[in-house]
Amino acid sequence: MQIQLPFIVRLTFALLSILMLGYLAIIGKSILSPLLFSLLLAFLMLPLANFIEVKLRFKRSLATILTVIIMLAVLYGVGHFFALQLSELWGDWPLLQKQVTNSFHELQYWISKTFHVNISKQETYLADSAEKALATSATVVGTTLITLSSSLLFVAFTLLFTFFILNYRRLLYKFVSTVFIEEHRIKVSETINEIQYIIKKYITGLFIQMVIVSILMILTLSILGVKYAILLGLVAGIFNIIPYLGISISLIISVLITFATAGATKALFVLFAYVGIHAIDGNILMPLIVGSKVKINALIAFIGIVVGEMLWGISGMFLCMPYLAMFKIIFQKIDGLDAWAILLGEEEKPVKVRKKLSLFKKKVAKTDE
Repeated sequence: MQIQLPFIVRLTFALLSILMLGYLAIIGKSILSPLLFSLLLAFLMLPLANFIEVKLRFKRSLATILTVIIMLAVLYGVGHFFALQLSELWGDWPLLQKQVTNSFHELQYWISKTFHVNISKQETYLADSAEKALATSATVVGTTLITLSSSLLFVAFTLLFTFFILNYRRLLYKFVSTVFIEEHRIKVSETINEIQYIIKKYITGLFIQMVIVSILMILTLSILGVKYAILLGLVAGIFNIIPYLGISISLIISVLITFATAGATKALFVLFAYVGIHAIDGNILMPLIVGSKVKINALIAFIGIVVGEMLWGISGMFLCMPYLAMFKIIFQKIDGLDAWAILLGEEEKPVKVRKKLSLFKKKVAKTDE
């Protein structure tokens, strides 16, 4: 006999479950964050691993090692290219510093003229702020070192987890399919296959979207004559992976560098270029490449980004969107959770019935009785 609990009891259990899961996510960040990130990488690299194992007839462990090495080689190439671009920016650092200093003096003069605050008072206030910043510099250095060490640990765990997931993928698949009762195994198997397909499509679509946005930004900035157009275009494409916030961060970086190297007018043109390309990306590229099946509405996406940043920082912001899409698929497959899938998805647009207009009306012939 099935017992129906009151609504307030079910709500209490749901809230307690969410709180416990959130607490477990916080205390298990060092393990769970690279594990979930490596799961996405495993989905992405799975076709290559299968090709090396099946077509080239390598052993599974050797095929997995080759797949991870290829992934590392690609990441190293991207990082080396970024290092070359940053070295060019570093070579022009004195010019940027001079331009920023001149702009700062102009801003001081404008503040003195507009708000009647003389330059000496402004410099006194800045000196006090600098002393406070130096007083906390030791803390900042310590935090930076901790962040660097945790980032290296994150990369190491991610590579290891990716290797193990790819190497034991059939064992993990068998475990997930057999942990449920017999009558649900077919639906579980279908859900796993659909999640694998959708997540692979989602990650591949994000990569294609990143490449297209980077190319558009590089071409636009090059036409505008912006210095470091390649670097700024790549930054815009990579940061675009973080929905809504990523484009804002890359916009601020590009506008500041353009303002320091070319002045306010060209920086304004860069602002308009970002707005235009972001409009093209959101209304054309994202629905066309990624598709509507994994698309999450803006409200849930923003909440997910904020919660992900609160839990796991930058890695949480990257992970929230693909896992929200994964939850959406799972909710669609489980009876009773359809409402949550609707909440995560986009609002369905009503189908418009188009009336066919005829230039010539048919004449009805009257027959005499």
